[in-house]
Amino acid sequence: MSRTGSGLLELLTEHGVPEKGARLYLAACRAGPQTASELARLSAVNRVEAYRIIKQLASEGLLTAAGARPRRFAALPPDELVDRWIHRATDRLRQLQEDRPKLLADWEEQRTELDDRDPRKFAVFDGREAIRGVLLKRIGTAKGQILVSASGALLSTLIEGGVDRGLREAVGRGVKVRVVTEVYPSNLPQAKHFAGFSELRHTSGPVSSRAIVIDRVGALVYVSGEEGLGSGDEQVALWSSAPAFVRRVRDHHRRLWTAAIRAETRFVELENPPAAVLPVVGGREAVPFQRLKEIAKLGMRASGVREFELRLPELIETIARQLGREIADEVEGETVGEVARSLSRYYATHTMGHLGVVKDQPLTLRVTGCFACTTDSPEIGRVMCPQLFRAVLESRLGGRWEVSKPDPTKHATRGCMFTATVA
Repeated sequence: MSRTGSGLLELLTEHGVPEKGARLYLAACRAGPQTASELARLSAVNRVEAYRIIKQLASEGLLTAAGARPRRFAALPPDELVDRWIHRATDRLRQLQEDRPKLLADWEEQRTELDDRDPRKFAVFDGREAIRGVLLKRIGTAKGQILVSASGALLSTLIEGGVDRGLREAVGRGVKVRVVTEVYPSNLPQAKHFAGFSELRHTSGPVSSRAIVIDRVGALVYVSGEEGLGSGDEQVALWSSAPAFVRRVRDHHRRLWTAAIRAETRFVELENPPAAVLPVVGGREAVPFQRLKEIAKLGMRASGVREFELRLPELIETIARQLGREIADEVEGETVGEVARSLSRYYATHTMGHLGVVKDQPLTLRVTGCFACTTDSPEIGRVMCPQLFRAVLESRLGGRWEVSKPDPTKHATRGCMFTATVA
């Protein structure tokens, strides 16, 4: 048979009241208002310890002091105490129900680990290390196929982050890895590195977004950083297992892959260019042009052609592209704005005229006093400069660029205005 008040005693201890404090409270409930020493005796608690505990119970409202010395302590009626507990529990339950969505949303947002049982369809990862960690983990669990879309400039970033090692290990497990990127002379060593263990193709068009699809069940897309909205230190990526999202990323990779050429073919193009070279050396400019004249005469004699036409715009564009590639090796910058400002300083130090950056988005340049715009032949500058700027941007930043030609009617008052955009 249970002792009277034993159920209440257990509830008191469950609500944080020490056992001795619970015994003191129950003694006051049974005997009515008592002095501290009487409560200590009735509850079998040391008197000195009882004084301290009674003071604590009084501060919590379980006991109330009344009368003059010696003061007596009356207990809060048990029904009022239970009602207090019910009220507090109800408030806590209601608050928990209200906070539930936010608590769970905050938890999911702060998580950086993913596994196959993860119920999330989308997860955002902020920062290089968080992205690198989840990417390597997912690559490590890949079983069938990994599709990588990345601009040529970012192959070195994948190597620095160890992603290439993860992909190589996946290939060793029998996973098929396909990489579509842009291969240029500047990233040729990195491209050959990836081609050594994966299927790699070169696309002539720019890879507008970096994405990785793993086993057709999940995709990681970079939404800011080198190819997105913020700087490299503010890199953010989105992981999703939503079928519609994964399908769109796979379709993006397939479109790039279908139009791309095999890496080996691109390597041959870069390392064995088909163009013949007639070097123009300062002080001996007439020599290559004399050689060009001889070649033309031989061709006309062999074929019977009576007239041979050299197109000046094409010649100017060829010169501009080579100048642009040479200048690109001298300027600095990893973003459009940085390259444009470095090019402006290059113009100033090489007496090529004044180049000013009007705005960054889209990149708009104004050139005055240009070396190419002579009084006799201003059209040379209007043909040469767009190609020169295009070659600089493509060599420094990769991808394909379009540069507008200036308006000849405004040249005298405004200088030459150029707008550069990604093709």
